[in-house]
This record gives sequence, structure tokens and C-alpha cells, in this order.
Amino acid sequence: MEFAELIKTPRVDNVVLHRPFYPAVEGTLCLTGHHLILSSRQDNTEELWLLHSNIDAIDKRFVGPLGTIIIKCKDFRIIQLDIPGMEECLNIASSIEALSTLDSITLMYPFFYRPMFEVIEDGWHSFLPEQEFELYSSATSEWRLSYVNKEFAVCPSYPPIVIVPKSIDDEALRKVAPFRHGGRFPVLSYYHKKNGMVIMRSGQPLTGTNGRRCKEDEKLINATLRAGKRGYIVDTRSLNVAQQARAKGGGFEQEAHYPQWRRIHKSIERYHILQEGLIKLVEACNDQTHNMDRWLSKLESSNWLTHIKEILTTACLVAQCIDREGASILIHGTEGTDSTLQVTSLAQIILEPRSRTIRGFEALIEREWLQAGHPFQQRCAQSAYCTSKQKWESPVFLLFLDCVWQILRQFPCSFEFNETFLIMLFEHAYASQFGTFLGNNESERCKLKLQQKTMSLWSWVNRPSELSKFTNPLFEANNLVIWPSVAPQSLQLWEGIFLRWNRSSKYLDEAYEEMVNIIEYNKELQAKVNILRRQLAELETEDGVQESP
Repeated sequence: MEFAELIKTPRVDNVVLHRPFYPAVEGTLCLTGHHLILSSRQDNTEELWLLHSNIDAIDKRFVGPLGTIIIKCKDFRIIQLDIPGMEECLNIASSIEALSTLDSITLMYPFFYRPMFEVIEDGWHSFLPEQEFELYSSATSEWRLSYVNKEFAVCPSYPPIVIVPKSIDDEALRKVAPFRHGGRFPVLSYYHKKNGMVIMRSGQPLTGTNGRRCKEDEKLINATLRAGKRGYIVDTRSLNVAQQARAKGGGFEQEAHYPQWRRIHKSIERYHILQEGLIKLVEACNDQTHNMDRWLSKLESSNWLTHIKEILTTACLVAQCIDREGASILIHGTEGTDSTLQVTSLAQIILEPRSRTIRGFEALIEREWLQAGHPFQQRCAQSAYCTSKQKWESPVFLLFLDCVWQILRQFPCSFEFNETFLIMLFEHAYASQFGTFLGNNESERCKLKLQQKTMSLWSWVNRPSELSKFTNPLFEANNLVIWPSVAPQSLQLWEGIFLRWNRSSKYLDEAYEEMVNIIEYNKELQAKVNILRRQLAELETEDGVQESP
């Protein structure tokens, strides 16, 4: 397919551009295969270059011969184009819709982008599993690299190389894989050098209604425990959801088969609930009615800060078990590709000083998100404005970045990177000239030959001229564990993401502060009441699942 077939009108003159914080500009609008470009002959006027892949939705309206296109972007910008002539406006709108919804990944801009900068470092080889394993091998000999998945045959969403206990051979791994959702058998996520405790992650066990078991799975998990030590299995689903999963062939670890492990259920929302929350949040942030009650109501109904609190609370619990109780952890939800990765990543940021450096954080994203199989192509296909039916879209990665920002705000001197770095990662996850976030897992990226055909984001970010933009001038290396507060008054709306295109609405800051002090505080009180109710219920029965270690 040729892009020219989709571009009905490649150029229109006398188009007026309206965008946040800039005066209206009249110029020439051009459409290419990957960009919408508006250039003006006016002095000191910045051109608009917008990737089609950054367009989430468009609206059209007409007043006489003048047509207007409202472009809503995945980074939450809203841009208006006033186009003379109804036919030209319809053609431009039709072309943008077609170019922004290409089905084939190989037609996306990263496959056509050629860098104008000198490539100092090949980002595709900056954070290989072998290099990350060397950091652990100096502290322990109890783990090994396994190449059991080198052809992606055992687990299609795992990388070719994983870290597993040395006492477990590859044949045992092949037997464990069918017992775990998607073949995602337990693998090492983090090794705590202070006491040798570990975080492992996996998919849910496929126990089903008959209580199926796998002795190799039990042996694998127990191999991570030291003599006399216990472990915790953190399930990111509620007990009710986990029990319902058994009817569909899923389930959770039976205590009778895993006696050295205590199961903890920490419910973290996923999929459409998160996507609907994002839509409501962005709608609230774009509300120009200046009605505080309406703003507070919309903000509360989004439950965004509640999601932040749930994720951070679980990550803190995991870190506490590792560092203070000296207990190893296995984390999973259903697939093990969303809430599981949020928790494992945030726990490492709390525990591991390296993860709070720029390169350490990049390594974390590579290891715990890209190589671990978070489906970026599916999750980031749509943002907050798209009106088509949701499929697999969900702002899982954005929520993770928001949680990191919350910790960064509480510990401003403990992070080498700044807020700009996090915003940049959000933008490139949804639309980019680089191939880093294309595909849903390493298997797909390998088939697409991204390393050979596209440029890595890290090749650009790690250039000295760019690093200076992302470096925190307040940074002082802190080798201690950091413990973020999850109290309602400690969590704030991330203005740098959600209010950066409409900061003129001054009432938002006042309303937000009031919302924190009233609404979220009431939620915490209600949560405490619910905990007390559960504790009372547990007193009445001997077989309830404990909520905390």
C-alpha cells in the first residue's frame, strides 16, 4: 500500500492553527505518510509537526464555507485547524483518520525514521539479560541464566533468556510452563543483596475447579526459600476474583501444596476500569465550566488517585516483606503482564538505589516491562479521547509512571532523573519515531526485526546533549531504602501530564487540595471500616486468607 492512496488532499493554504499557549497561526497545512505539518512564513513562529500515530480522535464541524477539525492527541493535547473549503476539510479529515489508524506495524514511522544525530550507543544492546545477571552473580551463586525459551516455544511472552534457581533444570521449567497462565513460569525479578531475599513473578497457576497441582512448580518456588524462611505470594486480584478464575481454568496456589507460603490478596484494578478512569480524569481536566463541584465530582469518579494508592500500597508491602521481614515474594495476577509488573517495578524503586538512576531506570523498563512482556501495542493503541469500542487498551504504564512521579515528589533528591524524563517516556510509549515500544513482547519484536530496522529510544536519550534535559540537579545518591507515604494528603494529581495543556484553569489547584482533604480522607476512613469488618469476619472462620503478613 502506498501512503499517497490515503492522502486525498496533500496540501491546503490559509489554514489557521489554534493550540494551547500559542497565538493563532495562519499557514500551509501539509500531509505526509506519517506527519501532519503546518508551516507559516511568519517570523519566530514554531512549526507544528504532529505524528499521525499521536492522534487519538478527530471531530469535524462546519460554519458556512469554513470547516474546522478538532484533533485530540494521545498526549492529551487538543489542536484546532480552521480550513477554508468544505471539500478540503472533509478530505483532510478523512486522510488523517486513515493515516492515524494503520493496521500494519511495519507501516509506522519508526520503520521510516532515519536519525539526524550521531549514534554513540546502540540502545538495543544497552541492557541485555546477561549484563543484568552479572550484577546478581557477584552476590549469589544460587541463580542461573536459562535459555529454555530461546525459540519462544515455552512462553511466547517471555524473553529468550530468564533467570531461575540453579537447582531447577530446563526440563522442569518445561513442565511448569503449562501449569502457569500463558506459560509464564516463575522467574527472578529482583535479588535483594542486603539479605538474599528475592522477588519472583509469574502468571496465575491453572489449578481449575479440580485443584490441579504441579510438583515441579512447587519445587521451583520452594527453591527460592532459605532454610527456616517463609515466603509470601502476593496476588494482585481480590480473593473473590481469584476464586472466580478457577471456573475458567485459572486459580491460585493452594496452601496445602505450598505450606511454606502465605497468600496475600491485594486488589489492583485493570483493563477497562483503568481506561474508563483515564477518560473521566482527562474529561475533568478539560472541563472549562469553572464549576468546582462539577470538577470535584468528575475527579472523584475517575478513581485515578485511588488506583495510585492501591498500587503503591502493594509495592510498599512487598518491599517491607523483603527488607524488614526477610521473606521472599512471588507476585502474580492473572496474566502477570500488567499489575504484576507495576508492583515488581515500584518495589525495586523503593528497595534498589540503582533503579532511581537514569540508566538503572531504563534497565528496569527494559527488564520489567519490555522483556517481561507488557503488551504495549495493545495497551497504548488508544488514549483518553478515542470513541471506538475498547479492546485491550489500558493506561497501565502511565499509572506506573504516575506512581514513580509520586515517589519522586516525596524524595526529590533521591532520583537522578526528573519529571521531564517520565513525561518523555509516556509520550514515546503512545507515539514515537523509535521502535522501543512497538510490539507486545520480545517474540513479536524479533519477528519485526526492530533491532535491524528501527532506532532504539535509548540511543537518543543517552546522548549527553539529551541527558542534560532529563537530569535532576538536586540528585544526591541515596543508598537507603525509601518508604513513600500513601496517605491521601501525600498523593497529588500529576499536573505535568494532566494539566500541562490547560494550566490557565486556576480553580483546579484549589479544588484539588480540597478534594484531597475531604474526599480521599473519607475514602481512607471507609477503607479502615472495611478492614475492621474483614477482621471481624475472619474471627468467625478459621480458613480465611490473611490480608497482611
